Amino acid sequence: MKFIRIILGKIILLLNFVFSPRGVKRSEEAQKQADEKASTMQLYQFEACPFCVKVRREMKRQSVNIALKDAKNDNIAREELLAGGGRVKVPCLKITENGKETWMYESSDIVTYLQKEFA
Repeated sequence: MKFIRIILGKIILLLNFVFSPRGVKRSEEAQKQADEKASTMQLYQFEACPFCVKVRREMKRQSVNIALKDAKNDNIAREELLAGGGRVKVPCLKITENGKETWMYESSDIVTYLQKEFA
């Protein structure tokens, strides 16, 4: 089972690379505002997780640079995810606004949020 998961993960990453979406074009000022808003967010993810790939593709479509945290290979990120969000489940978007942290777990919810905030 682990072998199949590894192979499928590599296929997902290859297809994501080959069929990478194009990002939106913004004015310099609008992109600066988007980058500023994105700096308040972190995405906890696994590299080959199909749901994480879905969220990263939307990030690329919206041309936002959200910090990525590898919760699979980085023990510190994994502990942050467990302590802050309450469970080790990816993808998870951490949003920090006015000192308050919100942890969003579902990929569809994250994609909808990104579309609403950056479209």
